[in-house]
Amino acid sequence: MSTSKFTDSRLAQAALDRRTFVRGAVATALLAPLGGALAGCAVPSGGGGGAATGGAVSADNPFGLASDAEVEAVIFNGGYGFDYVEFAAGEAGKLFPEATFEVAPSTQIAQELQPRFVGGTPPDLVDNSGAGAIGFNTIADQLEELDDVFEANNYEGTRIADTLYPGVQDTGTYNGRFVALNYVMTLYAVWYSASLFEENGWAPPATWQEAIDLGAEAKKADKKLFVWGKEAATYYQTMALDSAIKSGGDEVRLALENLEPNAWSQDAMQETLTALEEIVAKGYFVPGGAGTQFTAAQARWSNDQDALLYPSGGWIENEMKDATAEGFEMTGFPTPATSDSPALGLEAVRAGSGEPFIVPSQAKNPAGGKEILRAMLSTAAATHFSETKLAPTIVKGTVPADGFGSTALAAQTAMLDAAGENTFNYQFVDYYGMNPDQLVVWNEFLSGGLDAKGLTQGLQRISDDIAADDSVEKIEVS
Repeated sequence: MSTSKFTDSRLAQAALDRRTFVRGAVATALLAPLGGALAGCAVPSGGGGGAATGGAVSADNPFGLASDAEVEAVIFNGGYGFDYVEFAAGEAGKLFPEATFEVAPSTQIAQELQPRFVGGTPPDLVDNSGAGAIGFNTIADQLEELDDVFEANNYEGTRIADTLYPGVQDTGTYNGRFVALNYVMTLYAVWYSASLFEENGWAPPATWQEAIDLGAEAKKADKKLFVWGKEAATYYQTMALDSAIKSGGDEVRLALENLEPNAWSQDAMQETLTALEEIVAKGYFVPGGAGTQFTAAQARWSNDQDALLYPSGGWIENEMKDATAEGFEMTGFPTPATSDSPALGLEAVRAGSGEPFIVPSQAKNPAGGKEILRAMLSTAAATHFSETKLAPTIVKGTVPADGFGSTALAAQTAMLDAAGENTFNYQFVDYYGMNPDQLVVWNEFLSGGLDAKGLTQGLQRISDDIAADDSVEKIEVS
């Protein structure tokens, strides 16, 4: 068995499930795992091949960018576009008016930039995202460490590290080196119509028993509790995993991530699956999901309001913006727990940072790449991103209480603030490519063809088969 040791957050970056705002497609970028020890050391900022002469280091110029520097950034032009980096570069240009900041879009990062890495002429900043991202195992030893970016002051004069959500540095750390700055926060929750709930006097359920009780109330109103579509049946697996982890703690997550025998039989997981079994048995799911395209199923929740709840990541508002009832007031709440005293707290949520930015050491101006990152982490640039993309960045306190008019964005920031340190993440499902097989058993379970025991056996079999396959490199999560 081939095994590499990563922290759980590094696994998250190695298998980043990146949801863009382009619909109807979901773009997924799986970053290749880092194999073996890194060879070589990072070249200091400004010290790459052909690097320009640097400027004097100061509080306003922490990376020593030359006043007349020419800085090049290549940005993945996906769901977030690239204009937000242009905005940040404009902010940097105000501090360095004689410098030139060029921001160019790309939809094929690896195809366009790998030859430049090989030739020693990469750009100063790269947004290494999209299905065509460069595998970190091929370039990690060619990247600048970014600790100094977090230690620098932002444009408002505050140490950047003090302005960010917890754990965001870990997701870009490989074998002890912080080399990828993930800019966007993705939060997973259960979503509902605040206006519908207020109209009926309903409250978001904090536990599974409360969810089951809500299902009974929904039935009285001739509605269902949940709905699903065939391609997104495993959204309910995500919800179940999140519930079990917040209920049972990190040991539940670690057993699953490390493909341990009987990991799916842990008490917190079984309590969650048993609750879902009861919800299915009581007929609280809109029937026929296994034969329904997932956005059509989601529209039965967001537009037709046939169902009360839907589990998804924070991309759901933008995904369904053309199929959401007027006045819906899309809002999220943390996944229900198995009891009112879960190990990680009722406020705990699954959240992680994505959209990895890297600074190649052999670039002409690594200092310029870092300066754009510093600008992106300013209050003005982070606020601009959230307002225009309806997604939170890793910078705290940049989204107003009204979410720029987006109830979903307001809910995300409120949940992140309430969770504080009680956030967690995992990516073992994506790293090992489990989803296609898991979709089969989850569609059967949600259709009533499997009970919780059968679902557990099916999921454990998928995990065990991968654990026994010596051709699959395993990631030991600690």
